[in-house]
Amino acid sequence: MEVNIQVIHGSWDLGYSLDKHVIQSIYLGENQWGHPEFDTTRSEVGEALFQLKYRSNFQQISPIANQMSSSLARYFSSAGLIIPMPPSKQRTRQPVVEVARQVAQNMGIPCLENLLQKVQNTPQIKDIEDRDEKVQTLIEAFSVNDVLNNGQYDVLIIDDLYDTGSSLEAATQVLRSYNKIRNIYVATATRKH
Repeated sequence: MEVNIQVIHGSWDLGYSLDKHVIQSIYLGENQWGHPEFDTTRSEVGEALFQLKYRSNFQQISPIANQMSSSLARYFSSAGLIIPMPPSKQRTRQPVVEVARQVAQNMGIPCLENLLQKVQNTPQIKDIEDRDEKVQTLIEAFSVNDVLNNGQYDVLIIDDLYDTGSSLEAATQVLRSYNKIRNIYVATATRKH
């Protein structure tokens, strides 16, 4: 998979994204039901993520996770565990959790799916226009479970798509309140810009 790695900035200690999600999208007009149609060109990882999330093509888990591991693991060598970003939409199989499990396996560290949890429903975050309001809404929805042994841990949050960074910002703020977390790193498969 060809990637264009980029640093993503936020309140976390270090963050990287593999590539842009969409390279080009051309408006084609509306279909017979009045819905807009686009001719969209995605990056390789963007297309893989699209197929995984929106076409339930679970064969894309390994290519995405393997690319994240081979391209980004060296930046996060001190990470002792991986935390998947709590999903915003309920699905039978959660793509971000599946990718996080595989990255953790590749890196030889645990994936703790129950450390950071979304404990209350939120409106669609994409529908909230103010970034600070998005972050605050998510901070109130996230909770940390005290599941770690004593000590200080560097953690890697895995997410699928980096857009405004609101979700990762909220997760980072909530995790910073947990005294067993030292450094917080983030890695995303794709980014919007």
